[in-house]
Amino acid sequence: MWQCQEVSRVSSPVGAARQSSLRELNLALVLGRIAAAGRPPSRADLAAETGLTRATVSAVVDDLIGGRLVTEADPAPRTGAGRPARGLVLAGDGPAGLGLEVNVDYLAACVVDLAGRVRHHTVRRADLRPATPADALARLGDLAGRAEADARRQGLTLAGTVLGVPGLVGDGGRVRLAPNLGWRDVDVPALLRRHLPALPPVAGTPALTVENEANLAALGELDAGPDGPASFLHISGEVGIGAGIVLDGALYRGARGWSGEIGHLPIQPDGPSCRCGGRGCLEQYAGQEAILTAAGLTWADLPADTAATRLADLAAAGDPTTLGALHDAGTALGVAVASVVNLLDLDTVVLGGGYAPLAPWLVPTVRDQISRRVLTAAWSPVTVRPALLGPEAAVVGAAGSVVRRIVAEPSGWLSSRRASWMGEGR
Repeated sequence: MWQCQEVSRVSSPVGAARQSSLRELNLALVLGRIAAAGRPPSRADLAAETGLTRATVSAVVDDLIGGRLVTEADPAPRTGAGRPARGLVLAGDGPAGLGLEVNVDYLAACVVDLAGRVRHHTVRRADLRPATPADALARLGDLAGRAEADARRQGLTLAGTVLGVPGLVGDGGRVRLAPNLGWRDVDVPALLRRHLPALPPVAGTPALTVENEANLAALGELDAGPDGPASFLHISGEVGIGAGIVLDGALYRGARGWSGEIGHLPIQPDGPSCRCGGRGCLEQYAGQEAILTAAGLTWADLPADTAATRLADLAAAGDPTTLGALHDAGTALGVAVASVVNLLDLDTVVLGGGYAPLAPWLVPTVRDQISRRVLTAAWSPVTVRPALLGPEAAVVGAAGSVVRRIVAEPSGWLSSRRASWMGEGR
């Protein structure tokens, strides 16, 4: 249990630093308890749970309320004597996160408030493979501007932007490789920043962060269900296939931050060529484009629907070609998943992105392959289920990661607010 001490009065520079540090810890501790509480806790509840005095808790809560991070809720009815205490909840009209996503066949923008509620969500369908990175990001900037304007109308203040991309992201947000988009060594922040609303950095965090979309989808799934598993494999099935690995409640990134490229696990070493330069990758058997081809469809057959929606409709109608395509895709996916489960000993697999609507047909086949290939399946069954957030997981996870940083380090947001007020002469 993380324990914090109260701030004591000191006058030396070392003491001042310690005082500032303890204040930051107290802010994070109290806000974290409010965020995780099943019901709105009172100041007295927080004092009892944290071990801080009521005076310290009251001062911390006043700071959080003044910074628009926390608000007071109406007290619950009380039958006993005495005045009911007012509970505390995360503010719905304070800071919010802007999430953006660029994928092979769509762009998306999302705003999530501090309490995790989606306040804006827009998706624009387009085949972005012919577009240059600059053109694609300019279009995304238009969605970002509309999202920022809508957030402002709702009284929210955007505290940062996180962009999800289907590829390998290096230092400084440079996309090293996004094979399905044809991007290589693209300085995404430089191209996108000129189209974004001007947002100040919070607690030293850049106003724009670029992250792999599958990782963000896994984080979105982690936040979506309070009673969900602490460790799981989240697979985003689009034209490309990516995975986010969550271990004990934390995203596993690997030594260089490039973990989760499940779409490039080889299913057949001498199989068809992949855009990554390899052969027989999972994407060539279970990516949306591969499933469409096996079902006898092309992108031209999807003027209004997404690929997953069209495939789900045909499968539900009993179309034998589509059912066969989904069975083969599920088999290939199950082979890859079984390898990951054997390696990492995970007990839950979540099918997200375009796989979520196709779960009724993919899940049984994936489970069958797991039961055949995972050594421990007979004693410890593996759960396979659709994602709670479905195709929206990545962009919601992107926006949510902004507010997650604020909850973890509220002092950064409060400092930026004070700097803003001083700059405005308040």
